Amino acid sequence: MGRRVSARVRRRRLVLLGRTVVAALSLGCLVVSGLAWATYRQALSRLRTSTALRALPSTAPKSTHGDMNILLIGLDSRRDMNGNPLPAAVIANDLHAGDGSDLGGYNTNTLILLHVPGDGSKATAISIPRDDYVAVPGYGMRKIKEAYGLAKADADSQLYQQHVPEPRREQQARDAGRRSTLLTVENLLHVPIDHFAEVNLIGFYDVVSAIGPIQVCLNAPVNDPYSGANFPAGMQTLTAAQALSFVRQRHGLPNGDLDRTHRQQAFLAAVTHTLRTSGVFRNIGHLQALLNVAAKDVVIDDTLDPLKLAADASNLTSGNITFYTLPIQGYAVRDGQDVNLVAPQQIQTEVHTLLYPTHRLAHPTRQAAPPTKPDTVDVYNGAGQPGIAAATSVFL
Repeated sequence: MGRRVSARVRRRRLVLLGRTVVAALSLGCLVVSGLAWATYRQALSRLRTSTALRALPSTAPKSTHGDMNILLIGLDSRRDMNGNPLPAAVIANDLHAGDGSDLGGYNTNTLILLHVPGDGSKATAISIPRDDYVAVPGYGMRKIKEAYGLAKADADSQLYQQHVPEPRREQQARDAGRRSTLLTVENLLHVPIDHFAEVNLIGFYDVVSAIGPIQVCLNAPVNDPYSGANFPAGMQTLTAAQALSFVRQRHGLPNGDLDRTHRQQAFLAAVTHTLRTSGVFRNIGHLQALLNVAAKDVVIDDTLDPLKLAADASNLTSGNITFYTLPIQGYAVRDGQDVNLVAPQQIQTEVHTLLYPTHRLAHPTRQAAPPTKPDTVDVYNGAGQPGIAAATSVFL
């Protein structure tokens, strides 16, 4: 007969087994966490940084109370971060951005000021239409999208004459473009810019390739052969190439570039929704792919701490963000170009009211209403034309 084991011994064995299992699970978690942390730290060490923000005038204001204003800059360039042309096949087939012979310039087709309150309340993203006709320091009145390219081209010529080799010449010239853009936006909005992040054209494509398809919902069908956007109305699950077409479309939309601005907002909302729901941050493979995109396609200012940003801005991936588009006064032609006319004082009033609600200004301004559900892209009509917001709203 087998020896009878007392209840006390059985309990002791169960305790030892439990401790063994817990120890094994803990060790596994430590290994996985260690791998994820090592992957993250390795990617951070590869991030491209810029000192452009440090070159702004020392009198420029700084945010207080833990707030952060981050300028997101999207370049419509067919070149990589070192100035090398993207492969022609990628430009034509994946990006739907020409036949590869036209490398494009250095226009900032996306300018979004992201305000992250220090108290953890709702973040605000303010889009600046690329054709706004504003004062660009050193160049007079120009489209705001041109601030980068004008300064970059002038700096590149000077550096070439000084025999500065590549890729250092490209990086220094781009820093001149960044400084011009940062100063132009800061002068227009009259709020501090604490940090910035720049992504090139292919970065939009690579982000979706890394995190997987994103979902958007269109109020009406679209078919634009220029951007490749061809979607029916209703919910859409977009691949990387389709997402870029969605973001770049302006032909065939009622209000052209203003509507494309709303597309950019919808794209950002869709990306944050996907990051929250897809488990990207719990999958080392997906995390590695996303961090590789950041290392290849993104430039940040050298004072931005991504770890602190991730801790302070958790509300960005929880749907706790409102989108707003700066108002325009109308359209005009200046120097043969179609431009948006703007009223800087009105813009400054509205921006201050949006970002700093505890310091309300005396006269009323349009305010962003809370979304009806967490994953709604709130589109506010700042163009002064009835029906634009209703016609162009995009929901996840």
